[in-house]
Amino acid sequence: MPLERYEFDQAYIERLVAEDPETERHFTRYFGDLLTLKLRSRIRSAAEVEDARQETFRRVLTTLKEKGGLASAGSLGAFVNGVCNNVLFELYRSSAKAQPLPEDHDPVDDRRPNAEARLMSAEERDRVQQALAGLPDKEKDILRWLFFEEKDKDEICRELNVDRNYLRVLVHRAKARFRDRYLQESQA
Repeated sequence: MPLERYEFDQAYIERLVAEDPETERHFTRYFGDLLTLKLRSRIRSAAEVEDARQETFRRVLTTLKEKGGLASAGSLGAFVNGVCNNVLFELYRSSAKAQPLPEDHDPVDDRRPNAEARLMSAEERDRVQQALAGLPDKEKDILRWLFFEEKDKDEICRELNVDRNYLRVLVHRAKARFRDRYLQESQA
């Protein structure tokens, strides 16, 4: 039988903090059903569902008993839900911890490029240099400043005596011209 929506007030919180048996029963029954529904959809093990539910209740009651534990009695439902979310996240993190590698696991150090990769990289670098060499000086400077020297865009604007919006146009044109030149170099 589903429970009706309940409005929580400060008197209810005070009875809960004072450990009134009837209020505690209502609290655990009301939120217990809601938490169980939520947790069952996210956790497979019935034991873990019950553990997460009990941990949520423990944290909520501990917080309520602390001085200034809950700002508004009307937000009790949202508070319980938030605490439940935190318990779930902690459960996920603890179950997702990395497993240690076996003793005989020694991966190959592939950080150094092999001979073929170095050759391809050198060819790529040559094509980039040739494509850049074929650009007008202004476009070559803009691309070099932005992508190789990582110069500040405001500094480039001062150097070229343009505003940021026009710099964006110049960069777009330079990149488009570079792309065309690079494709030509690649096909040659």
